[in-house]
Amino acid sequence: MKRIKLILIGLAVIIILSQVPFAYRRYVLGQAAGQIAADDASRRHVEDAKFDEYRGVIHAHTAIGGHSLATFDELISGANAAGLNFVVTTEHWSDDYDTSALTLSGMHRDTLFVAGNEIDTADGDRMLMVPGSADAAGLRRLSTRDVVKKLHDEGRLALVTYPERFHSWRADIDGDEVFNLHTAAKNVNRLTALFDLIWSGSSYPELVFARSFTRPDENLAKFDSYVAEDKATLFAGTDAHSNIGFYLLGDEAGHRFFGVKLDPYERMFRIMRVHVLIPKGTPLSQESLLAAISDGRVFVGLDTLGDTSGFRFRFGDRTMGERASAAEPGQLTVDLPLKSRVIVFKNGQKMAEASGSDHYEFKPEGPGVLPRRSVPRRPWCGL
Repeated sequence: MKRIKLILIGLAVIIILSQVPFAYRRYVLGQAAGQIAADDASRRHVEDAKFDEYRGVIHAHTAIGGHSLATFDELISGANAAGLNFVVTTEHWSDDYDTSALTLSGMHRDTLFVAGNEIDTADGDRMLMVPGSADAAGLRRLSTRDVVKKLHDEGRLALVTYPERFHSWRADIDGDEVFNLHTAAKNVNRLTALFDLIWSGSSYPELVFARSFTRPDENLAKFDSYVAEDKATLFAGTDAHSNIGFYLLGDEAGHRFFGVKLDPYERMFRIMRVHVLIPKGTPLSQESLLAAISDGRVFVGLDTLGDTSGFRFRFGDRTMGERASAAEPGQLTVDLPLKSRVIVFKNGQKMAEASGSDHYEFKPEGPGVLPRRSVPRRPWCGL
């Protein structure tokens, strides 16, 4: 009996000690959340005479395209709760029906939904087609170049997803998804994530995920290489499925018991958002949104670390996505809603760095692709 008691005491000590790191992480996350709240309270309004800013996500799925049991009601509720102005849905294709025609489109409550498709090509590449079409399934029989040409002829966007597996980089793409939130969430250690959520999930669910993200250097290098010769838009894809979780019991009707969902829409939509700039006086619509994405009037914000609305990068009177001649006089300017650290990259290499202010001016050093602004390793906002 004495031996059993010692074993039980030893097991209890081991269990308690195993939870110390998670308890400490909860304390660290609490400190971070407090600082984020204080920073957000001290934000300044950044004036923009030319553009209105809208925030949303690109790359989302429901049960229509498989890989998920999530409903339209869940998607609409999640988007509105997260304060999104738009969601670009990209349902997987089907040989039997047009998934883009069956998914959400138009205004639902306060959010604009644009119906697209996630498509495959004969070259083994995967892209997002926006808006979608009944031809989505058949595109897998065409080369990537032919697919992109067809989409452009029809007035659609061809956006690279999963660039780490993309091959046809000279195919005149419109954009590149340098970071995929769903992939990053799937790659977290699920056992560690479970205990982190037990300790911190009720108070800081988004920060539990965000603390594990790092800058996608390999994908950024591929983007830099592409835009050295061709223009394309950098963006982050949410790839929301609302389908990652732990369940001990469940049924085919989708009822789950004794479990937890790690990636509900609202949570994923609060972590990282795409911000687009649309000319003042132009309403948010499918046409104006896709034009902004195509033109590159886009930046990515890891908004769970602080709302990045108001970030602006300009050269003279030109804003992100617009071209300027290297011979033109002018300064690169960065305006932010908070005092921040800024690093400017040119052609993939660090060009300048400064901190302690919410307005910066940098002298350009000859022609180059548009810089991006981010914090090393832990991105907050990027171009």
